[in-house]
Amino acid sequence: MHSSRVQIRPRRRPPLRILPLGGCGEIGMNLTLYGYDEHWIAVDCGMMIRQDLPNSPLQVPNLDTPKALGIVPKALFITHGHEDHIGAVAWLWPMWNCPIYATPLAAGLLRLKFAEHQLSSAAIHVIEPGEALESGPFTLRYLLLTHSIPESCALIMMAGGYRVLHTGDWKLDPEPIIGTPISAAQFKALAPVDLVVGDSTNAPMPGHSGSEGDVARALAKTLSNCQGRVVVSCFASNLARVLAIGRAAHQCGRRISLMGRSMERMVSVARGLGYMDDLPPLVPNHDLGYLPPDEVVIIATGSQGEPRAALQRLAQGRHPFVDLQPGDNVIFSAKAIPGNERPIEQLKKRLAHLGVSIYDEVNHPELHATGHPAEDELIKLYQWVRPKHLMPVHGEVRHQQAHQAIAQQLGVSAPLAPVNGDLIFFDSHGLRCEARYPQPPCIVSQNSVVPHPGLEVNDASKARRGSLYLALPVTATETGWARIGRLMLDASGASPLDEDSFSDWLDDQLDEIAAETLADLRQALQPRLVHWLAEHMQHLPDVHLQIMAAEMPEQPILKNAANR
Repeated sequence: MHSSRVQIRPRRRPPLRILPLGGCGEIGMNLTLYGYDEHWIAVDCGMMIRQDLPNSPLQVPNLDTPKALGIVPKALFITHGHEDHIGAVAWLWPMWNCPIYATPLAAGLLRLKFAEHQLSSAAIHVIEPGEALESGPFTLRYLLLTHSIPESCALIMMAGGYRVLHTGDWKLDPEPIIGTPISAAQFKALAPVDLVVGDSTNAPMPGHSGSEGDVARALAKTLSNCQGRVVVSCFASNLARVLAIGRAAHQCGRRISLMGRSMERMVSVARGLGYMDDLPPLVPNHDLGYLPPDEVVIIATGSQGEPRAALQRLAQGRHPFVDLQPGDNVIFSAKAIPGNERPIEQLKKRLAHLGVSIYDEVNHPELHATGHPAEDELIKLYQWVRPKHLMPVHGEVRHQQAHQAIAQQLGVSAPLAPVNGDLIFFDSHGLRCEARYPQPPCIVSQNSVVPHPGLEVNDASKARRGSLYLALPVTATETGWARIGRLMLDASGASPLDEDSFSDWLDDQLDEIAAETLADLRQALQPRLVHWLAEHMQHLPDVHLQIMAAEMPEQPILKNAANR
């Protein structure tokens, strides 16, 4: 008699769970939670500036969803030191009280933030690029990439047999000024990876992003042709650009001075790590008046038209040590962030009124290079790591969709363009959205994190009638504002709404309203919006509105990857 055969089925692997709480459907405020077998980790914890709210407060991720789901990350991993990746840590980390891992520059910036918040920095652990570490079932390794700040790293993480590459922010720069170019061999050795969670910011841009080395040469050429005083405005975190400006000034026989608190802080931390050893000696602001104008280069904050930044004070004649004169020069070595177009134009008008020559992205595009990968770079990285699946993050919807189209060219599965609050499962069947949790905005107000209220006072009756979350992407036009891409609408327990009619009505309102800033636009649109919804919905829900600035999209030129 034959003994009965017992078939032992292999234990099915639990899925990898992914919960983005920032950076999906928007640029900024990055935070992604990864969970495997009830162990969760967090990657980045950034903030963004709410341009549509009065006084432009900071918005930080809402932690209500992980709290409701019983999720508490056991570790926080920081990819790099930009504010949209570390700016919310000091506000939100006390709710987790977990170890924080960051490379030296990001760790130094975090320690300053913790000191300002009177927090102990004992939880901040420095990890060098290339090192690996473990957190529960997760094994992670930091992989150095080039970006517009030193020490930007991707994370290759493994849990339960899944291999995931979280790219963070990056570009392929053959001449990054600070640091070394990306190691193709290191990334080819990862192939194949199961999933890439990747930067989508410049996915609609054909070609290549450009090199900091090319920008450095363009700056040196421009400075050599300038007469009078020169002010160069750039992002304080772009240390390679600051170093390039300092070197170019030195070649032209000019002294340099830093202007702006964030610039001084960033350079101070970087110098302590040896990144700015080649930066020429600095002249204090109060000594600039003793130097002839043609011997001075000022590196200043304020390229986005910020009202309290150094360049704005110079343009308004309010700086205590420097007065710009006819024949001086101002170089904008930065791209205009969407939504800042009009403040920047007002700033340039003030400078022109002083008789200052202006160099910007329009008349001298060679004076800036973006820090994010364009189409060719995305394709090259994916040819190296050969991903089976892609989840596009760090971008608005149109950026994510362009990223999906690139993946499709390469035969990479990319079925989802997630938004914040999507609980995503990844397993042998691929990516799927298991649940969607609306994310009411949280802002920093009076030194604490508070929910931002809806357009009307939230009360018990409104809560019973549901909530409506509306994200309206707009772009500045010559006469006003126009909607870009699709309306992002998320109703929770609210009565039905005709989205087509609503979108048409919104477009008409944007045509009618004259507003200089997003905050002005919001103030004008708000009462009209509540009135229209009250007329067209059975019950008026609690309405949460976010107006987001976006760039006017160009038609992407997507070529067949096989022909490259």
